[in-house]
Amino acid sequence: MARAALQLLTLLWAATRTSTQTRSSCSVPSAEQPWVDGIQVIMENSVINSTSPNPSVLIAMNLAGAYNVEAQKLLTFDLMASDTADLTAGQLALTIMALTSSCRDPGDKVSTLRTQMENWTPSSLGSYASTFYGPSLAILALCQNNPETTLPVAARFAKTLLASSSPFDVDAGAVATLALTCMYNRIPVGSEEGYRALFAQLLKKIVEDISTRIRDNGLIGDVYSTGLAMQALSVTPERPNKQWDCQQTMDTVLDEIKEGKFQNSMSIAQILPSLKGKTYLDVPQVSCSPDQEVQPTQPNFPSPVPTSASNITVVYTISNQLRGVELLFNVTISVSVKKGSVLLVVLEEAQRRNPKFKFETRMTSWGLEVSSINNIAGNVNDKTYWQFLSGKTPLIEGVADYIPFNHEHITANFTQY
Repeated sequence: MARAALQLLTLLWAATRTSTQTRSSCSVPSAEQPWVDGIQVIMENSVINSTSPNPSVLIAMNLAGAYNVEAQKLLTFDLMASDTADLTAGQLALTIMALTSSCRDPGDKVSTLRTQMENWTPSSLGSYASTFYGPSLAILALCQNNPETTLPVAARFAKTLLASSSPFDVDAGAVATLALTCMYNRIPVGSEEGYRALFAQLLKKIVEDISTRIRDNGLIGDVYSTGLAMQALSVTPERPNKQWDCQQTMDTVLDEIKEGKFQNSMSIAQILPSLKGKTYLDVPQVSCSPDQEVQPTQPNFPSPVPTSASNITVVYTISNQLRGVELLFNVTISVSVKKGSVLLVVLEEAQRRNPKFKFETRMTSWGLEVSSINNIAGNVNDKTYWQFLSGKTPLIEGVADYIPFNHEHITANFTQY
């Protein structure tokens, strides 16, 4: 009886601690709130036209409080019915969190994810820290479901991260911070104190990494990684040595919103919780309305008249002129794709026609990212990556979202940040 009471008190303490920590010391001024509402509407409207359900969008909708309830219900039911057999650990974790935030039972998805993480090993201790993004999401989702059974998995994961020699990129570091903070706050009663010390040690290392990426204007990494970093720095029990001005970061993000930087649903989903004073740690505490239990009404759009899609020509250049990289090249090809195709289709057609345009992708916090072209891959230690430009202007949207126009010149340039 006494043990049960103690466990209850511990859980209440953890919930209070989490709730307190997620209240960051900054907020959106009331005069600026319409800008935040505007990007939320853009994100919610994307649900109707999306070809596949995006769990990150549903999490953001539930944390922020959805305006479009029909879109919220549609996305919830789509995720419940989706096939999760081929999902990565990170994608499965986001699906579980999305359903949890919708007050839906994720069912056997949790046991599937736990099995994946019990069998998880990094490719090497020198693996890029960005590869820990998905497994960190997995630890977070498992922690929110059952911290007691997650403890040994999380401890093994933490020891692996401590042994890694690679610095964390902002996105991976932020998600790892959220996962470890969840575990730190919810260590079961009676567990060895060494677990808390382990998580604290790693949290200190990661937040120090993140703090080195705080720019003079308050952005953390780049504008699109700032949202997750804000979540992490607002809840971590281990503070970085470098002081973080949350309000400066908030004000700069609002300026970026006014300049139209947030038009992609995934990028909005990453920044919106912080703008609403929420973090992924709030997922289990979301209150659901009875309306969310009702089957969504399918939008009744008129069927478009079939037309033959015309083709466009896109000029595509891949270029690597960085000294110290063995393979230097600058190759251009013109490809024809259907009008309205996303940039990814251009890359696929170029690869089909010329093996030099071979490329690889990976899933990141806000969509698909090209990680390698012509066997040259970005490297966190060297701060190299593939940047896409239209003419001389860097693209804001990712390859799976950007739609090229006729005769546009797209360049993939291997560069440093």
